[in-house]
Amino acid sequence: MSDSDKRPVQETQDRPAGQVPDEEWVPADDRIIGRAFWGSLVVFALIGLVILAVWFFLKRPVEAPPAQDIAASAPEAVPEAAVDPTAVRFTDVAAAEGVGFRHFNGARGDKLLPESMGGGVAFLDYDGDGDQDLFFVNGTAWPQDPPVSPRPTSALYRNDGDRFTDVSAATGANLELYGMGVAVGDYDNDGRQDLFVSAVGGNRLLHNEGGRFADVTARARVGGDDQAWSSSAAFFDYDRDGFLDLFVANYVRWSKDIDFEIDYRLTGVGRAYGPPVNYEGAHSYLYHNRGDGTFEDVSAKAGIQITNPATGVPAGKALGVAPADVDGDGWIDLLVANDTVGNFFFHNRGDGTFSEEGTLLGVAYGRNGEATGAMGIDSAYYRNDEDLGFAIGNFANEMTSVYVAQDDPSIFADESITEGIGAPTRRMLSFGVLFLDYDLDGRLDLLQSNGHLEDEIATVDPSQSYRQPAQLFWNAGPDARQTFVPVPPAETGDLATPIVGRGATFADIDADGDLDLVLTQIAGSPLVLRNDQTLGHHWLRVRLEGDPAQGVNRDAIGAWIELVAGGVTQRRQVMPTRSYISQVELPVTFGLGGTSAIDSLKVIWPGGAEQEVPVPAPDREIVVEQAAGG
Repeated sequence: MSDSDKRPVQETQDRPAGQVPDEEWVPADDRIIGRAFWGSLVVFALIGLVILAVWFFLKRPVEAPPAQDIAASAPEAVPEAAVDPTAVRFTDVAAAEGVGFRHFNGARGDKLLPESMGGGVAFLDYDGDGDQDLFFVNGTAWPQDPPVSPRPTSALYRNDGDRFTDVSAATGANLELYGMGVAVGDYDNDGRQDLFVSAVGGNRLLHNEGGRFADVTARARVGGDDQAWSSSAAFFDYDRDGFLDLFVANYVRWSKDIDFEIDYRLTGVGRAYGPPVNYEGAHSYLYHNRGDGTFEDVSAKAGIQITNPATGVPAGKALGVAPADVDGDGWIDLLVANDTVGNFFFHNRGDGTFSEEGTLLGVAYGRNGEATGAMGIDSAYYRNDEDLGFAIGNFANEMTSVYVAQDDPSIFADESITEGIGAPTRRMLSFGVLFLDYDLDGRLDLLQSNGHLEDEIATVDPSQSYRQPAQLFWNAGPDARQTFVPVPPAETGDLATPIVGRGATFADIDADGDLDLVLTQIAGSPLVLRNDQTLGHHWLRVRLEGDPAQGVNRDAIGAWIELVAGGVTQRRQVMPTRSYISQVELPVTFGLGGTSAIDSLKVIWPGGAEQEVPVPAPDREIVVEQAAGG
């Protein structure tokens, strides 16, 4: 810049010599700063006066309002219905009626996890005489151990009316395998019930050929991976083609080497059975029935193989399964109880595929958002209303879960505490759970079979015991504060016997209309519990026969039966898969209490066809054949 381009600087104040360059010396800035400084002081002073005035205003004395007398009264007590549970004694008749089965788990001190988990049981009418027979699943010796004599096998007992006869060898039901659970279903619609047995290692399918069973596993293609560990299984018709498909729950990736590598231990005990938290999960199987005696593994394309996104390994650790049409769209869904990981809800889309929606439905986790040690499972409309409920037995120090629809079949919540189940079940380690009407009053009660994994658990936790009594909860009805009330053990007879409980099932074994029970236990004899109630309540038993020509499986598995009596509607699903690794009888039992007149009985067959059924009188079993065009 030239000298002619420089603007003249008018100085009104002396510049400090040699301190500020000519181009940066602006005397007017000092005047501006000065005015701003004094202006700020004035503003701060005004703000201070305002704050002082507000402080004096707030601190001024305020005259207290005159005292007033307010009349108050306690709320009126809401009357509650009687909550004294109905006492019914159960009598163990196993020995007296010829059931000599004893479970074998092969334990020799290595504490291998499968030794603590078996004991499936099923009621079925294998010979078609109308009596409910009994099938027990057994374990065997481990390959590295010396053989056991006599060799333990699964067992079938024929119900002869007044006692049971062991027909295991004569019928070919004497399987030798490390068995876990059982499913019953007439998969080829020939009018005879077949058996599927799950195991550690390959599974087995036994075809009923009219009083004798043939192993058709290889031909049917349902053996599974011979390295897998399968637990519960269910026959159900997921695509409504009239043939029963098969779901097989797989637990964890297990081997003896993996078990020893994990090396679960208890302080003061040493090596012990433990929860599966350190085992990888496993994918379950879904087999589509082709209708020609063979099955196709559709697990992957049907959408039931769920992978942990963080690890890339299978996410499921399945022990229980409950098939049920949860949303009432006519397609059977699956709720799968997973041990220590979130439960699965497989929603049937009706196109051969399922979507996993456990979290969306509200059944994946416990009431505090935690994954539970889920074992057995059952479902029912136990309130006789429109809300479906699921009960899931959990590990020790976890309450049994009771998930109930919230006036919407797409939203469930765990109501274990408010339903009266939570506190009494917290200490128990629960496996088999069942909804059943033990006193025939028209309301479904709840039973759970209990027993710990570790025989020395009391050494490290005095609040626990290895053998535990089963628990029975009476349904007090809609007017009670809590739906379920514990029945005192002293009033249940042999049901209260402490056992290492696992499987649980029910049937009317003596044709008197009420439901009897069988509870299995690890390395011990089962309890065959005759229901000795003498309440005089009325009842009705209903057995369905579907028509395969109309696209309904012969057992009518998946059908719903609705009975109206005394202004109450009871809804029951024909579904033998219940509890833990077990199956109940096919006939459906309705309790009627003191009501002797049945207003209506309706069957909703798989596929949606409805059939009204006339009932002349209660206290009998009726057989309903699917009507033509129905």
